[in-house]
Amino acid sequence: MSTKELFKVCLNIPEEYADALMDAVTAAMDPVCPNYDRVFMTYRVTGTWRALPGARPYNGAVGETTVAEELRIEFMVAESDLPAVMRTVREVHPYEEPAVEVISANDWSAWL
Repeated sequence: MSTKELFKVCLNIPEEYADALMDAVTAAMDPVCPNYDRVFMTYRVTGTWRALPGARPYNGAVGETTVAEELRIEFMVAESDLPAVMRTVREVHPYEEPAVEVISANDWSAWL
């Protein structure tokens, strides 16, 4: 059985942008799970940040600490689709600097 290089992508986004992001990411990648697409895990989180001089924050003001409710989105992507997915995140995400985690993961299909 062949395996492929997979990555787990995690990011926080304002909830009103979540569906647009998940739809766009789905369109930018091949399905990882056989017979399923648009496979995401989401949960609510509270984010905090302080914009520094020169920033153009989507939410908050330069020099002030901002606390906001966000939606955490996590999904798996094949290495071959990662560049297109990251471009898509950049295009759809409203934040000037979205914090995105990209974590190497095992292809679990070998163990199923």
